[in-house]
Amino acid sequence: MLIGMWDDELSSRNNRVKQLSDEFGTGFSVVNLKNCRQFYLVFPEESYGFSMVGKIPWSHLRSIMRISDEEERNFYLKEALTENWSVRVLERNIKSGYYKRMLSTQLPDKENKALEFVKDPFILEFMGATPNISQLESDLEATIINNLQKFLLEMGKGFSFVGRQMRICTEATDFYIDLVFYNYILKCFVVIDLKTKKLTHQDIGQMDMYVRMFDDLKRREDDNPTIGIIFCTDKDETIVKYSVLHESQQIFASKYMTVLPTVEELQKELERNQLIYDSRK
Repeated sequence: MLIGMWDDELSSRNNRVKQLSDEFGTGFSVVNLKNCRQFYLVFPEESYGFSMVGKIPWSHLRSIMRISDEEERNFYLKEALTENWSVRVLERNIKSGYYKRMLSTQLPDKENKALEFVKDPFILEFMGATPNISQLESDLEATIINNLQKFLLEMGKGFSFVGRQMRICTEATDFYIDLVFYNYILKCFVVIDLKTKKLTHQDIGQMDMYVRMFDDLKRREDDNPTIGIIFCTDKDETIVKYSVLHESQQIFASKYMTVLPTVEELQKELERNQLIYDSRK
């Protein structure tokens, strides 16, 4: 009986699709009709989304309109247009929680523009690497360089690559910074120190020194203060709370993940990070 009811419903649906195709032409499959209905519900007239839809390809809209939160949808609409994301990049950013990861670092009571460009965690699944306590930092650096275009997309807008293992010379010692970028929106250098272990006070002290030295020796008069980001495999509230990270407007520590997290894993990580960033308010 149930099979018969299903056959009748399927036949009726196919007949309706055929009628639409005969009257208006091709493109009226059941899937397309569902997408059109969802489009109508998600982007009502007078909404920001409706004003944007004529500027963005249908393939992009199909991915964006599956997002339930309106603010998140609007973010991806704007970024897909202004950053000229391909549909593959867009889908990757949606799956990796790009918007939520960026939002998790925001501190509403501090006017620090840099926080709009620092995610936590960073997702480096394109590296094809797995967390390995014995992995050399030089190997991690080399893998990033080999995937530089994808790494820049993950970093966000405005970043350009300056160099690797940049030498800073003092009267007594030479120091080498893993990766150096320049962000033309922030108008500042961004130095990155790569760690294949959990964040320590020593890592933070080293980055604090790098930032101060870079400002003193490399920063030009028209540049804003240098930003330092420590990439680490993990961190905790105590290290953040009782170090210069607590008050610094220039130094940040972000966990990196080498696989795309599930929705549940990402949510858990963001909730954990929120506790850390709440301690900095």
